[in-house]
Amino acid sequence: MNTREAYNTWAAQYDTNQNRTRDLEGLALRTTLHPLSFQRCLEVGCGTGKNTLFLAQKAREVTAIDLSEEMLQKAREKVQAEHVHFTQANILGDWNFRSGHYDLVTFSLVLEHIQYLDHAFEQAAHSLLRGGYVYVGELHPFKQYMGTKARFDTPDGRQEVECFVHPVSEFTQTAKRHGLALADLNEYFDNNDTSNIPRILTMLFQKR
Repeated sequence: MNTREAYNTWAAQYDTNQNRTRDLEGLALRTTLHPLSFQRCLEVGCGTGKNTLFLAQKAREVTAIDLSEEMLQKAREKVQAEHVHFTQANILGDWNFRSGHYDLVTFSLVLEHIQYLDHAFEQAAHSLLRGGYVYVGELHPFKQYMGTKARFDTPDGRQEVECFVHPVSEFTQTAKRHGLALADLNEYFDNNDTSNIPRILTMLFQKR
């Protein structure tokens, strides 16, 4: 199922389904960004607003975008703040949804749905002020190698979202090509059990 169709279908149950990837990535984002100060944030893939609430508390302006109009509707219901602006957009095209420059761009569980990463990193870098950050939170590629992917159940059966596996080095080298230096990398495990495969990979890049 293509990404837009899948998340439009998933939106009605996205917040209520058991979803360890969603929940752990939310914790990972908060842990990674808590020490940072930022004024203007571009949130790519806001979904139902699970991270928008946190970002809105830290920034004076948030531009939150998503491919799915149904996910955006849930986000608008959840986050009603004048300094948060929601927009439907496809990041594979021109980033004409941005307004000026930001000091933080976030990708949460987004890049696994994109086959080629260069355009996203190039546009993120162009969206940033010098010294600004790009946060990436993804299902860990080790989990993907084991067959885990974004999926959900419907009355018509289990639906899988189109996903692509990106090794850690692909993230870091692509970012490097576009002037983004790795500032932090971390892995998050279910129940903090490091004897198992990590579930979430986070990376924080800074524009040189």
